[in-house]
Amino acid sequence: MKKIGRNEPCWCGSGRKYKVCHASFDEKIQGFADRGYMVPSHEIIKTPEQIEGIRRSGKVNIAILDYVAQRIGPGISTEQIDRWVSEKTKELGGIAAPLGFEGYPKSVCTSINSQVCHGIPSEEDILKEGDIVNVDVSTLYKGYYSDSSRMFCIGEVSQEARTLVEDVRKCVETGLKNVKPWTCLGDMGNAVNEYAKGRGYTIVREIGGHGIGLAFHEEPFVSYVAKPGQEMIMVPGMCFTIEPMVNAGKADIFIDDSNGWTVYTEDGSLSAQWEVQVVVTEQGYEIMAY
Repeated sequence: MKKIGRNEPCWCGSGRKYKVCHASFDEKIQGFADRGYMVPSHEIIKTPEQIEGIRRSGKVNIAILDYVAQRIGPGISTEQIDRWVSEKTKELGGIAAPLGFEGYPKSVCTSINSQVCHGIPSEEDILKEGDIVNVDVSTLYKGYYSDSSRMFCIGEVSQEARTLVEDVRKCVETGLKNVKPWTCLGDMGNAVNEYAKGRGYTIVREIGGHGIGLAFHEEPFVSYVAKPGQEMIMVPGMCFTIEPMVNAGKADIFIDDSNGWTVYTEDGSLSAQWEVQVVVTEQGYEIMAY
């Protein structure tokens, strides 16, 4: 971390002297670094002003997903979902963050059944009775990013599908219980993985959560196959997503060569994902978007 004089203004922008603001906080972080732990830089730690901006963005993101939830059902194309997201985002004063991100062509990701993530909306993909679908919404609002996704069961679905969807939500809840300041991200990720394995599932290794707030994707990468005591230390002000991608079958995946985006389970098994965005607090966490 950048060295700051004790009587200089604090890096957080509070206007207070460093010695009475974040000096002891940084010393605690440095103590972890000295013991070999991965620690966040100041750039990763959000200020109160930035957290408020992210919170407002999150409210927009939640409202967009609520809008989709009220309308989704059998016979709806995923292209229609993309239009809903695009229109509602603009109405609320935001920008759909996925559109154009690294070339992604749509405003939302819609991943059906064996699609793990990054499903591209299409007029040809019509939701039908028995499908499960993940709708992943990401919003840029007044300079701040938010990101969350939900699973939807379309009409009557199989018991296997419904149980998977419910269990993956419990995976996220397990992750939330393990977001504790001054512990490792690996502790949280491992708790998620252990819950998933206990229910007979596997978790995708290659794709995970991510830091977010000032950019769409920031450090750290959030793994759900990490071991306890590993990965970055969670400190108050860190903002990231919890979004395990859980397969009913094996963990192996592949990317659709025809579009370069959509990820599928290798064995054709069902996959589900819920995503929440959190900021670490002194007491635990605050959910920014869900």
